[in-house]
Amino acid sequence: MAVAASDVAALRKSTGAGMMDAKRALEDAGGDMEKAARVLREKGKASAAKRDDRENSQGAVALIIDNGEVGTIVELKCETDFVAKSTEFVSLLDEITAAVAEKGIEARDSFSSELEELRVLLKEKIELGKVARFVAPAGAIIDGYLHYQSDRGVNAVLVEVAGGDRELAHNIAVHVAFSKPQYLSRNEVPADLVASERATLEAISRNEGKPEAQLEKIVDGRLRGFFEQICLLDQPYVRDEKVTIEKMLGVAKINRFAQITIG
Repeated sequence: MAVAASDVAALRKSTGAGMMDAKRALEDAGGDMEKAARVLREKGKASAAKRDDRENSQGAVALIIDNGEVGTIVELKCETDFVAKSTEFVSLLDEITAAVAEKGIEARDSFSSELEELRVLLKEKIELGKVARFVAPAGAIIDGYLHYQSDRGVNAVLVEVAGGDRELAHNIAVHVAFSKPQYLSRNEVPADLVASERATLEAISRNEGKPEAQLEKIVDGRLRGFFEQICLLDQPYVRDEKVTIEKMLGVAKINRFAQITIG
């Protein structure tokens, strides 16, 4: 049967389907708009299921800091940066982040239907990624940093500091964004990882012909460099490499930090 162009346009607007898909759905549904929309949704969900095994290493992260008391990061994953910058994608990411900031991490679980609709609309594998939420205890303050690239947030950091102010927490967050530490302090590094690195450095030093009597001292020095790479407190501050983060803190203390990046 012939269908009106206005009906096709209305169906496209309400479902996000292509023109020919909307036209065929209306024809198959005998012009019934509701039935045609249901057919399109079913087809869209079937297509989305086929995308489940596709890689979705792109996406965006959003950050909310509420008065230095609550900090939230949410990652929404997709397949391409084109979709990650779309209005619909960014809007849902912001909505989820606001809900998590207000209600807690469990709020992310209430967006399953919205995520399903977005997968159908944008035709990509879209899913929630990592989520971080800090609530500052008494005497602590939270701040963060969000790095943008190609019109989307790609690198978000939260830092909680005790005995300092938001400016200090923000400066440390900026440092974390670019230095990407894996641990706060040496005490957090797994013992087996340290042992493995020490063995590797010892083998390298021996292969270089370093004197056996000096080997332990040489390995200890090189191990300090290893800790500088992965431990926040050991790292030279990005704005003044003569000062470590630990020294920069003074009497303040970093309670914890979180970093979520895209790609």
